[in-house]
Amino acid sequence: MANWQPDNNSLIQVIQLLKESQFPCNETQRAIQQKLESLNQYHDFNNYLIYVLSKLTTEDEPTRSLAGLILKNNLKVFYHNFPPEVKSFIKQQCLACIGDPSSLIRATVGILCTTIVTKGSLEDWPGLLEHLCTMIGSQTLTECEGAFGAFQKICEDSSDQLETLPGANGTKALDTLIPLFMQYFKHSSSKIRSCALACINQFIINLPPALLENLGNFVQGLTLLASDDDPEVRKNVCRALVMLLEVRVDHLAPHMNDIIEYMLIRTQDPDENVALEACEFWLAYAELPTEVLSMLSPYMGRLVPILIQGMKYSEIDIILLKGDVDDDEMIPDNEQDIKPRFHKSRTHQQAYANGEKNGEGGEAEDEDEDVDDEAFADWNLRKCSAAALDALSNVYKEDILGPLLPILMETLSSAEWEVKELGILALGAVAEGCMNGIIPHLPQLVPFLITALSDKKTLVRSITCWTLSRYAHWIVNQPGDLYLKSLVEELLKRMLDTNKRVQEAACSAFATLEEEACTELLPYLQFILTTFLEAFKKYQHKSLLILYDAIGTLADSVGYHLNNTEYIEILMPPLIAKWNSLKDDDKDLFPLLECLSSVATALQTGFVPYAEPVYQRCLLLIERTLTASVLAATQPDQYEKPDKDFMIVALDLLSGMAEGMEGHIEALVKNSNILPLLFQCMQDDMSEVRQSSFALLGDLTKACFQHVKPYINELIPVLVNNLQPCYISVCNNATWAIGEISIQLGPEMKPFASVILNQLIVIINRENTPKTLLENTAITIGRLGLVCSDDIAPYLNRFIRLWCASLRNIRDNEEKDSAFRGVCAMISRNPSGIIQDFIYFCDAVASWVSPKEDLKLMFKQILDGFKTQLGEENWTKITEPFPDMLRKRLAQVYGV
Repeated sequence: MANWQPDNNSLIQVIQLLKESQFPCNETQRAIQQKLESLNQYHDFNNYLIYVLSKLTTEDEPTRSLAGLILKNNLKVFYHNFPPEVKSFIKQQCLACIGDPSSLIRATVGILCTTIVTKGSLEDWPGLLEHLCTMIGSQTLTECEGAFGAFQKICEDSSDQLETLPGANGTKALDTLIPLFMQYFKHSSSKIRSCALACINQFIINLPPALLENLGNFVQGLTLLASDDDPEVRKNVCRALVMLLEVRVDHLAPHMNDIIEYMLIRTQDPDENVALEACEFWLAYAELPTEVLSMLSPYMGRLVPILIQGMKYSEIDIILLKGDVDDDEMIPDNEQDIKPRFHKSRTHQQAYANGEKNGEGGEAEDEDEDVDDEAFADWNLRKCSAAALDALSNVYKEDILGPLLPILMETLSSAEWEVKELGILALGAVAEGCMNGIIPHLPQLVPFLITALSDKKTLVRSITCWTLSRYAHWIVNQPGDLYLKSLVEELLKRMLDTNKRVQEAACSAFATLEEEACTELLPYLQFILTTFLEAFKKYQHKSLLILYDAIGTLADSVGYHLNNTEYIEILMPPLIAKWNSLKDDDKDLFPLLECLSSVATALQTGFVPYAEPVYQRCLLLIERTLTASVLAATQPDQYEKPDKDFMIVALDLLSGMAEGMEGHIEALVKNSNILPLLFQCMQDDMSEVRQSSFALLGDLTKACFQHVKPYINELIPVLVNNLQPCYISVCNNATWAIGEISIQLGPEMKPFASVILNQLIVIINRENTPKTLLENTAITIGRLGLVCSDDIAPYLNRFIRLWCASLRNIRDNEEKDSAFRGVCAMISRNPSGIIQDFIYFCDAVASWVSPKEDLKLMFKQILDGFKTQLGEENWTKITEPFPDMLRKRLAQVYGV
């Protein structure tokens, strides 16, 4: 097909379609699009497209480029179905026009080249790299630029292929390419210099041997390009240095002072893209090993002012953010500005004796707090500067305060609102890292910030909300209601602000305050709920989604205190009205169901009047999703895969209802098919579905085990199969559910005890097992031991040390109680099983604040038994190495 020629009439029709598809009329575009798609059934249609792009140089560039972009889309979808002769013709024509005089056409051809390589492989296109290497040596600038443009795209999209691609004489292709690219660092064209550097940058993170061997020359080349006149070159130099800092700081260390000096200059580059790339250097620096961190300390006095200056809104920022628009609450949200929400599945975890919450429940930790207003979502110099200051403050702590405090005092007192705003942002950015040094100033700063919540400028009000949320922990822990009352009042006022950005910032800040304050908010509940009700009436779409989060967080924070008729009458009607107004395929159900899950748990029996329609709809969402999944799996050409988040949030809401309503959910479960549906969900291929399924199973086991028990022989094998710590949250919830079933099933767990225990012993002894999973594993082992003591006791020595260490810090509760009763039962049957780890058992016993009397008696009997068995002299020898506090605690509480 090398000499393929188009039919002239067909060519005219294709060109006409391409031209018409550029008309602004939507209906015309849709009709043309359908015609173009219908042509895909003819393979030589793609020949026409590449012909228009490569041969018809008299046609206008947009039409030629559009032909290439349509071909690109066809390549991405249908490439493997193309006949070999069509593939060959397209490749031939790409190479023929890669040096086209038009930069637009060259760019389009480069896109086609990388798409073909991505969908096929470099080995399927022999001669491509050789041809590009020849062309970058061309004296014709357009040919050199076209070849380098294609090289850059291929390096970006297929660096993994290039790293393994064989070269000549037993070498790798990169052994030739890397030194070749470096030769062009001195090229007269800045575009070529930039492309050459960008190509090599794609390999820095993986650092293949070809680059490692040339690393010294590469760093010298960066020095050569460092002060390049072209901002794109300078940006790529900064990007290279940031990546090298992350992967080979040892290679940069001898030059670090010069590099720091350079990056200080580049962070102030007049081109913001260069400044942003340079600013990433400081973020990366904060992650370096301790021995390198000290090299930056002498520069802190120069770096901090530069970062703070980078945090100032530019004029274009203010225009884009509509910073001068105060009252916009009546303007509907642009749906494209609302970021997609991702549901985080329910995880069972423990509370700690010191009141802390564990955040290790899932494969992914909590998202980092945004260092700036969420509305300006794109990563920019302002956000990067604030993030860098935040990260560095966490490393250098109060060392940053020396240069920072004078700047803060100056900016916060400025009459220019833009300057004051960046001071407030900086104060928030260092809240975590510099807290100890800031605390002496907070009695003056917090009242200032609370007053700033009423500033006339919306961007000042919104960032003040965020900064105050960063100091919420300190505010909540001040005596009385020194600051809390006024903060609650002012944040609630801002939740009803006339500006949507301020509403959103206040809502988010209030959710953070709720997490910190918990029951300290009880005196203000009426005021809070009344404000939420007003917010429901006035909020646009985006603010409403954040309000759901604030309501759910309030329910989590104050718990059963919400179960008050007056509060319920304020809170539930707007939630139920919104619930009824949303369709089953509306993704706004995600945050609403999350919210209702927390509310149902908190309201307990107060949720009963609303339960039945909510329960039935959740089952419907689950059933529809399961049915759609089956259809998509069996008939993929006709049905798309469903969004399983609908099923996950429904499972989690049912969990919240079961946890809150307890036995009151029994009637609903009795008259439904929830258990067969749950059994299907437990076997889903998506881990988040299984995670939520096991949480619901555990909650149903606690609430109405009589309806779970008939399915036990089918459910337990599925649970055991999911005791795989590679899926941490799934394993965690499966483990917890087994523990709950053990308590309910009692001695009937015996047939399953051995296989479950084997898995749990592996998990508890596994290195780097997250804390939450260790704790739930220990509790479930203890509960198994409580109901199957004879079966579990012989294995005490295989888990007792880590068992004790895992549970010593968690708060006294029913789960801990049952687990320790189980261990006591096992020790009574196999006391020698803990003799090697006796100190750990004693420490775990001493961790109890106030055990129930009968449990306390069990502890005493075991300790007395060991002391009697050992004799006074041996007892003294064994307990002598115990820490003083432990010995005193045992003597004081248990008389040993």
